[in-house]
Amino acid sequence: MNLNVRSMYLMIKAFLPKMLAQKSGNIINMSSVASSLKGVVNRCVYSTTKAAVIGLTKSVAADFIQQGIRCNCVCPGTVDTPSLQERIQARPNPEESRQIQRQTEGRHGKIEETQPVLNLVNCSVSLCLSLQSAYVTGNPVIIDGGWSL
Repeated sequence: MNLNVRSMYLMIKAFLPKMLAQKSGNIINMSSVASSLKGVVNRCVYSTTKAAVIGLTKSVAADFIQQGIRCNCVCPGTVDTPSLQERIQARPNPEESRQIQRQTEGRHGKIEETQPVLNLVNCSVSLCLSLQSAYVTGNPVIIDGGWSL
């Protein structure tokens, strides 16, 4: 909760007064598809914290829309990272766990695909920050290879 939710709350709290003073601002939080968007086996606490981020995002958007402040969050899916491999190795049957593919494509995102995933996240952040998307607020922007379908 401290890392995934409280840190975002404290960052918003720190910058909100300046945004209110200038009557504009754009807040972008990091959530996950493993949240209120999709139930994920063995990810209860993580998913709960990421669902809280979506709730925080929607609440901040609703509370401050009249003051010109927008708030959205980016929700990426699963990428095969060292952290994911550690969790798989900690399972009773790592090989069986490795075969379970969350993504609709039947595979996790590969580490060498991290840069395109980051580019998509950056693109989503740019979209949310753009003045051309001034009507977009309170939304989870999902980047998950179809996992949440």
